[in-house]
Formats: sequence, C-alpha cells, structure tokens
Amino acid sequence: MDYRRLGASGLKVPALSFGAGTFGGSGPLFGAWGNSDAQEARRLVDICLEAGVNLFDTADVYSNGASEEVLGAAIKGRRDAVLISTKTSLPMGDGPDDYGSSRSRLIKAVEDGLRRLDYIDLLQLHAFDAGTPIEEVLSTLDDLVRAGKLRYVGVSNFSGWQVMKSLGLAEQHGYARYAAHQVYYSLLGRDYEWELMPLGLDQGVGALVWSPLGWGRLTGKIRRGQPLPERSRLHDTASFGPPVEDEHLYKVVDALEAVAAETGRTVPQIAINWLLQRPTVSSVIIGARNEEQLRQNLGAVGWALTPEQIKQLDTASEVTAPYPYFPYRRQEGFARLNPPAV
Repeated sequence: MDYRRLGASGLKVPALSFGAGTFGGSGPLFGAWGNSDAQEARRLVDICLEAGVNLFDTADVYSNGASEEVLGAAIKGRRDAVLISTKTSLPMGDGPDDYGSSRSRLIKAVEDGLRRLDYIDLLQLHAFDAGTPIEEVLSTLDDLVRAGKLRYVGVSNFSGWQVMKSLGLAEQHGYARYAAHQVYYSLLGRDYEWELMPLGLDQGVGALVWSPLGWGRLTGKIRRGQPLPERSRLHDTASFGPPVEDEHLYKVVDALEAVAAETGRTVPQIAINWLLQRPTVSSVIIGARNEEQLRQNLGAVGWALTPEQIKQLDTASEVTAPYPYFPYRRQEGFARLNPPAV
C-alpha cells in the first residue's frame, strides 16, 4: 500500500481508506448501502489491515451513531493499528444543539465519538455552519486538539471561500489548521478540479475522496442500452446523490470499459486508479458491503494507468466548467497566467 501525507500535515494515510457507512446501516439511505454487524465489520477490518489500509472513515450521522459504534467494536483490541476519521455537524435530531458546529455541539459530538471510538485521529466538519461564527468553530476545534481529544481537523463539502476564510483565520489566531477536505470527486463529477483542487495545492489541504464510483454508477453493472439492474441500490438511493445525465454516464462508462479491456482490470478499479493519479488526492475512500466487493476495490492499487489511458478517460469525462473558470481553459492569455492543476 502506498502511503501519502495528508495535505501539508505530518499525518501519513494510505492511498485507499475504508468508508464505514455500511456498518450498522439503517434507514432508506444507509440501509441500502449495507448493514454489517460487528462480526462482519471485524472481518472487513481484518482484510483492510492485511492490505495496509489502516484509515477508517465514519460519521456520527451514519445510521444515527450506529456506524461509529460498530466500527469501535470491530477495532477493539487493536486501536493502535488504525487511524479513525469521523465527521459531525449534520443533524442528529430536532433539538437546537443537535446540528451545526457551535461550541456546545462540537464538544458533545466529540465526547460521543470518543465514547464509541476511543479516540479520534481526524475530525471533519460534515458541512459548513453559516449560523456559527467561524472563529467560534476554529477556537473550539483548537481547544479539542490541544486537549488531546483530536489529532487533526478538516472539513467536508465546503466551498472554496469557506475553506479559504477558515484557513486565513486559523493562521491569524494560531488555531489548528484544516489538513483535509473530504470531497465528492469521480470521473462522473469533476467539479472539484475547478476551484477546490487549486486551493488544495496552494494551501496544502489534502483531498479524501468520497463516492469515487459516482454514487454507485461506475460499478461495471450499468451499461449503455441496458436497464438498471434490479438489485442496484440506485433504485433507492439515486435521489440522495449527485445527479448525472444519462449520456454523460454512458460516455464515461464506454471509455472505462475500453480501458478495462486493455488492462484486464475491472471498471471500478480503473475509476479508482484514475483518481489516485490526480493532484491533492491523499486517499480514496472505498466502501464494501461484503468481502468480495472489498477485495475487488483493493485491486485498484499496485499498478498505474498509462498517460494515454488517462487522457482517454479525461476526454470522455470532461465537461465545460462554469464561469468564471471556463476562460482559464479556453483562452490562451488566461491559460498562460493560470496553468491548469491537471
């Protein structure tokens, strides 16, 4: 397993990490992802550790804390061998302190997470809280880091200005700095490249990629001219995830299948390996409902796509960037002043 620095921090993380959203799954979204109990989760953790995958990502909102609880049970007795990333800020209830990133909410969320997980290597804010002053958020996180309750902090699903303003205030006040940004990024959704990737390069913020298979669309089971498989979880979860037009999906899938035929690899392995070649990507979060899926996804490392294959996938997945980004790619003057990140 390849290990990479998480942004500009000193933390080294594996190129692949494991998403525990399938642990203890319940409800219309997480129940469709999977519902591994502690015994099943322990076996998946075993396979990950054997392959060198020691970073496990979860969140308090995943099945209302059940994911953290099952993960905590699965790693019991070997806590020193793993890294734990969890997230908070999304609603856990209807009370005034059940959502957001206020000081009281963050302290409670961390205490709950520590009870379930023992300790937290990386805490990420799951969404930006516009109702809480950024200084309050940062000072609270800094207090938690200094108290030894967190090792590192990061964010997820933030916009560029939200990340940048937070980094500026952290530098101004000497607070703990965001090391990671957990982002949606895939061959079907390359919006991350327009602003957040250049920001990550400039500011040393590492990307932890969620949904690398485009919300389950790049599993190799969806093909042009064929209906959605009956057992696909997209029947239940498509409305929760990032939208994608059918023609764009099929164009990308066609390119993936062509490269898969050349390499002897699977479509998911190709899609994940493409991400591992991109700037700022510290780790790609893979999920699995069972051992077979996990072992297949682990096959995405240990080899690399050729430049020609990468170009083929780039071309198939490219879309026109929105303003003000498209001039930087289309016009010679802009291009000279602002070379692309990829």
